[in-house]
Amino acid sequence: MQIVLIGLYELGRQPFGLASPAAWLRERGHRVVCCDLAVDRPDLEDLRAADLVAFYLPMHTATRLACGLIAEIRRINPRAVLCCYGLYAPLNASHLQHLGVDWILGGEFEGTLADLVDALTRRQQPVGPKVQVSIERLTFRIPDRSTLPPLERYARLVLPGGEQRLVGYTEASRGCKHRCRHCPVVPVYNGRFRVVPHDVVVEDIRRQVAAGAQHITFGDPDFLNGPRHALELVQRLHAEFPALTYDITAKVEHLLQHAALLPVLRDTGCLFVTTAVESLDNAVLARLDKGHTREDFFRLVELFRCLNMVLHPTFIPFTPWTTLESYAELLDTLERLELVEHVAPVQLTLRLLIPAGSRLLELDEIRSLVDSFDSESLTYPWRHPDVRVDQLQERVLHAVEAGLSAGASRTEIFANVRALLDPAVAHRQKAVGRVFPARCTVPYLTEPWYC
Repeated sequence: MQIVLIGLYELGRQPFGLASPAAWLRERGHRVVCCDLAVDRPDLEDLRAADLVAFYLPMHTATRLACGLIAEIRRINPRAVLCCYGLYAPLNASHLQHLGVDWILGGEFEGTLADLVDALTRRQQPVGPKVQVSIERLTFRIPDRSTLPPLERYARLVLPGGEQRLVGYTEASRGCKHRCRHCPVVPVYNGRFRVVPHDVVVEDIRRQVAAGAQHITFGDPDFLNGPRHALELVQRLHAEFPALTYDITAKVEHLLQHAALLPVLRDTGCLFVTTAVESLDNAVLARLDKGHTREDFFRLVELFRCLNMVLHPTFIPFTPWTTLESYAELLDTLERLELVEHVAPVQLTLRLLIPAGSRLLELDEIRSLVDSFDSESLTYPWRHPDVRVDQLQERVLHAVEAGLSAGASRTEIFANVRALLDPAVAHRQKAVGRVFPARCTVPYLTEPWYC
């Protein structure tokens, strides 16, 4: 059977979600073409010849892009079976089916996708409903990246001083133990997570190193969901590749709970840790069910500073509970804690998304605030009770987009955003002026967006 797997956007990474199912399908004798539209153009002949076209939807942006392509793929190849798989596929199943998608697969999708293709090859009706979410424990295959665009086409690591390095990407686990209300992982995994065996992860990284990778991003929703699994993995990697660096994502509460492991991460090459702080308001953090407080974040910043480690906090600064004063306080705090260079500018713009299936809809105040589900944005739209907050978010977004387009530094963009607050929050206390370097002083990845 001829299959085209399509990736659309995944934060500038070479997609694990194409390479992993490609290995499963090729093992069963199918011809698989991987097309990552984030960096490449589709081959029309491959699309016309395909028996099945499957869209990988790990993110909200990728899903919106797919919705705009489905009709075009159907026009190019009316006979092809269309499938969507990945985290956001089951969340948007009804709309995707309305657009003409035949099969929707979520969770641990490799096995169900391979079974679907096998059934179609035998010209049998596949077993089960057309929307399937599997949390089955899989016997993972080593991802097959042989036909993906080279690492040179993807985001790079920038080190202090300006040196750039090629970046590989893999996953050591999927799902999450936690049930944060705003997180898209929760409706699919509901507090469960699955590990990828060390042998598979190490061989995947080994092949990426052979292809030129000098740094690895682990895309696990939380690398410390299984701390022993994580610790043994990075120690094994460091023993084989002592010069290889990496970055991870982990919850504030896990980083504090497993503080004794942080020196091991540092000493095995962890250049930075991304953590979803989301808000500095304890009432908002409670509504999001984040599991940490404002004070926990401050403790974590101090801990990382003492360990000489780099923290990359992420935020959702615009929520229904944001005020002009709380946004100004966020900027003041980032400056006071000397975290301006640690925060990607897009993090100053993000607005709370409420997708289908979100646990936020459990809250009466959210249900009373949102409009009906919007199939274009794939969210439940909401408007802030204070129109000035929505207006500020739009101005901040435009300032960040303009700064990124002009190649401005993080400090310059931050200053432009801060300037927007002067007329909006006239009474706020001016922060003590500091002179920050124009070049970033912490390692970061070049992909500027996040959604």
